[in-house]
Amino acid sequence: MEPLSLIGRYIECSLLSTIDDRAGSTVIGVVTQEAGRRAEYAAATRQAILLAARALFVERGYFDTRVQDIARAARVAAPTVYAAVGGKSGVLRTLIEDGVRAAEAGGIYERIAAQTDPGALLRMLVDGTRSEFELWSPIMRQAIAAAPQDAGIRETVGTAHDSLRRGLRATAARLAELGALRAGVTVDEAADVLWYFLGNASYFTLTDDCHWPLDRSADWLHRCLTAALLGT
Repeated sequence: MEPLSLIGRYIECSLLSTIDDRAGSTVIGVVTQEAGRRAEYAAATRQAILLAARALFVERGYFDTRVQDIARAARVAAPTVYAAVGGKSGVLRTLIEDGVRAAEAGGIYERIAAQTDPGALLRMLVDGTRSEFELWSPIMRQAIAAAPQDAGIRETVGTAHDSLRRGLRATAARLAELGALRAGVTVDEAADVLWYFLGNASYFTLTDDCHWPLDRSADWLHRCLTAALLGT
């Protein structure tokens, strides 16, 4: 073959290779975009299901809400609810687990460690639990009611309580570091006292049984904790 023919053949092969590479890149780009769209759609569908379920659980109660009701409110098919979050029990567990992750990702431990005023630390803690109770108490009521009949929900409620107790223990340890605990009060005891006053049970008792407004409940809990832990 003549040299010029060889050169021409080389150029032709190079051009074809370049076209193939570009075509391959285009295909990869299309596939990547399509995968991204599917992921976005799946996330939006999951969120729609969770929002619909939360509203129905609060309005009707966990036991009176059916998967079909959730699907209808979320504008999806019932099998989609099962595929996305695992049915009614899975929806309730996911709602609580998402709440726990959001609370722990909010920098609470950093804020506890940064506090140098014991009184301000207790105030911050009470305000935080008050806000979380206001946000999550409607769902926690449903979870606590369903827990005796569903091991998965029972475990999830335990996970939520464990998360709160970790934050309370971190607060107790910080109060001890600041030398603020009353004489004879250990970190373990302080953590238990914080749990006694700031766990869901205390808030439910004051707001549901005693019919106290939430702000009044939080202020009273703050005064009790100040007297019990700081002695002031």
